[in-house]
Amino acid sequence: MSQKPSPKRHLITSALPYANGPIHFGHLAGAYLSADVYSRHKKLLGEKTLFICGSDEHGVAIMLNAKKAGIDYQQYVDKWHAEHGEVFKKYGVEFDYFGQTSAPYHAEETIKWFHELNDRGFIEPQDSQQLYCNDCHNHLPDRFVEGTCYVCDYETARGDECPNCGEFIDPVRLKNPVCKICSSQNIKEVTVTQYYLMLSKYHEEFRKWFEAKKGSWRKTVWPYVDSLTKEELKDRAITRDLDWGIDVPLENCEGKKLYVWFDAPIGYVSNTKKLLEERGSQEDYLKDWWNNEETDLTHFIGKDNIIFHTIIFPTMSMASGRAKGADHVPANQFLNLEGKQFSKSTGHYVDALEAVDEFGQTALRYYLLSILPEQTDSSFSWEQFQAKVNNELANNIGNFLNRCLKFTQKHWKEGMASEFYKDFLKSEELKVLSEDLIEVNQLLNEQSFKKGIEKVMVIGNKANNYFSEQAPWALIKEDKEKAGKVLAASSVYALCLGVVMQPFLPDLSVGILQHFDNILDEEKKSKIYQGKLDVLEEVFQNGHCLEHDVNALVPKIQDETITEYAAKLEKV
Repeated sequence: MSQKPSPKRHLITSALPYANGPIHFGHLAGAYLSADVYSRHKKLLGEKTLFICGSDEHGVAIMLNAKKAGIDYQQYVDKWHAEHGEVFKKYGVEFDYFGQTSAPYHAEETIKWFHELNDRGFIEPQDSQQLYCNDCHNHLPDRFVEGTCYVCDYETARGDECPNCGEFIDPVRLKNPVCKICSSQNIKEVTVTQYYLMLSKYHEEFRKWFEAKKGSWRKTVWPYVDSLTKEELKDRAITRDLDWGIDVPLENCEGKKLYVWFDAPIGYVSNTKKLLEERGSQEDYLKDWWNNEETDLTHFIGKDNIIFHTIIFPTMSMASGRAKGADHVPANQFLNLEGKQFSKSTGHYVDALEAVDEFGQTALRYYLLSILPEQTDSSFSWEQFQAKVNNELANNIGNFLNRCLKFTQKHWKEGMASEFYKDFLKSEELKVLSEDLIEVNQLLNEQSFKKGIEKVMVIGNKANNYFSEQAPWALIKEDKEKAGKVLAASSVYALCLGVVMQPFLPDLSVGILQHFDNILDEEKKSKIYQGKLDVLEEVFQNGHCLEHDVNALVPKIQDETITEYAAKLEKV
């Protein structure tokens, strides 16, 4: 498998979490863990990389729930922005910038996009039909109205989308519409003027760009987008009559706001600009990043965001001239919980903050990465979670690290001389280890994260098997020097595991690499990560001494804890 030369820059985004509710495992597996692994991977390779995200803070759902909570819109979104930031921090998701679309800097950037598209003829006013509540005297766009889906007869379809069949809803066509503000059914249809993004005008250019992605985009993404865009692109309204959002920057548009789906993806761009400003960088956020053909742009999303990131935002970007279209959109499928959708309202749900405080970052990241829904939907199971963490991570990796490092520290308190390492550093086993590390790199370059973590575990299994088969605890009774060489080789495995785990399991990686911080620097770490293991001769040229106490790095999950968490779901 030959490696293609890497682009000079990597711009990585994760779908902006909506500031209207908690982050759960499905979100983490859908758009955030994969992106974090990819960002850490590229940075370990020494490639110029930015990882951008932020809260999506406009839209009707936020307005409705802020009103229910009795607080103003800004307080409401600030609350969720802070909680989301805490979740990401505890799960080790390290954005370079995590901004807010309610911030003035974002409005400034969004208005620039609107003017560029308007000046180029891609925004036009059109009359359309909208529902209006006669009782509370409010226009009812999108989620302000609910009713029976006209496609599948689902009784509680939202005015923007049916959660049952996935149809993008025309709210005027809903059967039995109900106002979500006052619960009235006294609703009429009125004519309103809104501004539309004229996607239809960019169809030919879009198809030329999109068809070049065939073969490089996932099979769950390209054919779906192809079927939606082959014949035409449909124009979409980008304004609403609301009191929360970015004002439409045109005369005679009082009370009209840019709608959330238009301004939200621009958040990737505004947050990049803000990051560079705060860093005091001389780089230009458009010229050097967003509108630079040397930039490799990847959007990590869930499948419910495919249309926005493969059709609407690329068209907005290219038609405005402000940005390039995405190079990769590795959309994941859905992660369920014990076979059913996550639902906070019904209680079929796990509090992500409570879970990470209970089980730790390493255990949850490992299991979620091992069941990533890259090609098909998958399901989180408490029983399988315990089994994978205990049998694979604790019994295999954790047990190997603990035995190897403790045994070395016990019998070579003053450190092990460089001579002990020489045989292994010229062995066939080291060549195989190098090939394994290179394969992990290739899998991550291909954005195949589930296979990547599986390959890391293969390396861990080899290390554990080597240690067990050589049995240094028995060997030392007969030949201490030979036992020392086995332990030296095992230490090399431990070091390489600590390095290759960094993108996947950063906390565990830190726990391992603290035992090698006296002989390792960032340049050597990068070479080891890439499988350039000739650098190990330099790393161990003066031998190695374990200076820190060796403690268990992967605690096992107890039966009673899993029983407790599983029981919570059974009560639902």
